[in-house]
Amino acid sequence: MNTSPDQRKFAPATQRNREPILEMLLEVLPQHGTILEIASGTGEHATFFAYHLAPRQWLPSDPNPELRASISAWAEYFPCDAIQPPLDLDASSPIWPVEKEPLPEPPISAIVNINMIHISPWSACLGLMAGAGRILPPGGILYLYGPYKQNGVHTAPSNAAFDESLQAQNPDWGVRNLEDVVSVAKEQNLTLHQTHPMPANNFSLVFKHN
Repeated sequence: MNTSPDQRKFAPATQRNREPILEMLLEVLPQHGTILEIASGTGEHATFFAYHLAPRQWLPSDPNPELRASISAWAEYFPCDAIQPPLDLDASSPIWPVEKEPLPEPPISAIVNINMIHISPWSACLGLMAGAGRILPPGGILYLYGPYKQNGVHTAPSNAAFDESLQAQNPDWGVRNLEDVVSVAKEQNLTLHQTHPMPANNFSLVFKHN
């Protein structure tokens, strides 16, 4: 991750994956409402998606204050009426800020989470599913993007090497098993609706809230 002279940070993968992800979001997201992004990171995705997905409102979030500053800096660099100020939100928290007054307006209709589950403890995935189960309306969408194992097996040698490097950084990180993610989602009344292979051996997962 690179840093500019202002507070904007840069993640190289963003430039590579934002167009394919946008194609998926245009296909699966509701036409209206607020889209809550969990773990927005640098904010590059947030500003790009907010512009292309308007009039939906895009609500970014991240627990890291430096990354929230980067999100705000990107929003200043690429002004867009559809992006809201970033929230201090930790996915593993039992209550999210969007559950307290004042509630987001328009109401949240979908949640987007890109490249978080493998670069965080498993508790973050559990918290993400629990939060989605609490706040999404019936038919609401949870969209996930990232690498996954299938039946405990990596889908590419590069993902196996990536998984090893992640666990070397933090033993609580790692590429997750798709079936485990689907199982914990099901416990929160979230049903896997679509699985799409994406570039660079990633997947888009689309869950619907029952």
